[in-house]
Amino acid sequence: MATTTYLKPDVIARAQALGVAARTIVEGLRVGDHKSPYRGFSVEFVQHREYVPGDDIRHIDWKGYGRSERYTIKQYEQETNFTAHLMVDASRSMLYGEGATNKLEFAKVLTACLSFLIINQRDSIALNIFDAGWRDRLPASSQMGHVQTILHTLESVEPRDKNSMGPLIHDIANQARRRGLFFLISDCFDDVDSILGGVQHLRFSGHEVVVFHVLHPDEMEFPFNGMIKFDAMEEKMHLLTRPQLIRPNYLRALKKYIDELQQGCERNRCDYVQVNTGKPLVETLTEYLARRLRTRVV
Repeated sequence: MATTTYLKPDVIARAQALGVAARTIVEGLRVGDHKSPYRGFSVEFVQHREYVPGDDIRHIDWKGYGRSERYTIKQYEQETNFTAHLMVDASRSMLYGEGATNKLEFAKVLTACLSFLIINQRDSIALNIFDAGWRDRLPASSQMGHVQTILHTLESVEPRDKNSMGPLIHDIANQARRRGLFFLISDCFDDVDSILGGVQHLRFSGHEVVVFHVLHPDEMEFPFNGMIKFDAMEEKMHLLTRPQLIRPNYLRALKKYIDELQQGCERNRCDYVQVNTGKPLVETLTEYLARRLRTRVV
């Protein structure tokens, strides 16, 4: 698949109208469009404070001085840029599916579109691709040329090992020095408690977290019939069985697993987005971005 096909014009056109605004306080390196923990002199008034020598006299509240004969400074909410850290699963289980429904290819398109949207609005992207360990890591940049670097990196990714998500999420949480956004794009086929432990670490550090849970329609519906041999994608195991006999138990186990992951995300006040690769990405992404505009996390 050529790198240019990872950027979907229909997805970008509809998603661009919604944007990817930070909903928590973020810490950037320059003036931008998102709330910062620091006080500045931009648009939204926050409070007064006493004037101290060295303050810019342009920000003195002269009307307030006329009432109280005290010099006070008007403080405003400073706006900043954010860094979005994209964590993309490249373990062997992501190989499932054909063509556009392949989980890894779907994840690559989602990653590419998010990268373009965020950089285009003058924010920064750091890319982190993993399986059992870190595979490829690109440092944060807000330069448009960074999109092309991300596309080439995505093009070269081939699944190799199994997942080990929990320790990696803890690792990146320890490395991140400024509060920002973390997008986890994965089928999450790993221990749920381990994943949620890493998510909790990120949230405790003040980051906003979004989990894009990528699943193939076959995994969600189990539509197989006859005598089928199932081969494990991350281990040397196989199962020969009649799917119709195990379908009820499989679907119950899947529901339990999804419920645990989703409820754990909700407890930690992070977004859980189920991504069905049989559904157009433009629908999934724009539905989520529209929901972001209506909600705020703390």
